[in-house]
Amino acid sequence: MLTGKLEHNVGKFPGGSPVLNQSGPTEFVFRAFTTVPELQALLFLLFLLLYLMILCGNAAIVWAVRTHSSLHTPMYFFLCNLSFLEICYTSVVVPLMLANLWGARKPIPLAGCGAQMFFFVALGSADCFLLAIMAYDRYVAICHPLRYTLIMTQKLCVRMVLCALGLALLLSLQLACLIFTLPFCGHRREINHFLCDVPPVLRLACADIRVHQAVLYVVGILVLTVPFLLICVSYVFIASAILRIRSAEGRRRAFSTCSSHLTVVLLQYGCCSLVYLRPRSSTSEDEDRQIALVYTFVTPLLNPLIYTLRNKDVKGALRNAIASKAASDTVEA
Repeated sequence: MLTGKLEHNVGKFPGGSPVLNQSGPTEFVFRAFTTVPELQALLFLLFLLLYLMILCGNAAIVWAVRTHSSLHTPMYFFLCNLSFLEICYTSVVVPLMLANLWGARKPIPLAGCGAQMFFFVALGSADCFLLAIMAYDRYVAICHPLRYTLIMTQKLCVRMVLCALGLALLLSLQLACLIFTLPFCGHRREINHFLCDVPPVLRLACADIRVHQAVLYVVGILVLTVPFLLICVSYVFIASAILRIRSAEGRRRAFSTCSSHLTVVLLQYGCCSLVYLRPRSSTSEDEDRQIALVYTFVTPLLNPLIYTLRNKDVKGALRNAIASKAASDTVEA
């Protein structure tokens, strides 16, 4: 239940002090990065530039994969879906973040906060599952190259992506519903974050949240730990297969196809684990907010840069697409 009204009653914070709940719908406001107008304008321009770069970079990968038949392979199918997820993932967070940097802080209603949390967790979880699927794809390609096309069929690839998205939506819906059954005392509460993420919202509840924190750890293990372990197992087999390749050129090419994926994996899982799997006693809200900036801006921005700069096929497809577009424009002129 994502919406609701608070009645006049007495609740308690986790520390035990009674607090009178105000009637009316609960609203949240996000804590400002700074109160200095000049710095707010600078941050607005910086985050807007990063957001536009994320949109353009990931959209270019989606366009290149969709329009070039040479990229219609499982690896690029998964890369295309990853880029599309990154576009949706950042679009759930950044526009509202920019709106709060531009002018006065805008309150977000309880239902809006629940919706943002649901989509943020769902898309982030699907991102993690998809990275594990991409590791399996690289395992099959390097360890079983002769059977690759028989194993990684189009039907299997589509099913794996749909299963990843379905599982992510299911986990996110259950987590968001569980959290928003908690009472939030007061009419307007300040979230020490730039989005309705799970840990900072949990801290605002005026009830016992130990069960909810335990559920969060279970979801974190399912979304982060289990896929990461599967990725590690895949790369153990991949490394063993690469070391058995006799030619240095063959080893270099095999490693280059995996290094881009490994870079993204370490960045994504490392930052998310610091926020969702650390004990609450060893974390601070300010640290969580700073780490969240990495997987909100840096990882989605690095994805297209890493995969294009280190991938000759994608670079070639983008160059051909730009050249053909320029040629068609010239003919029309």
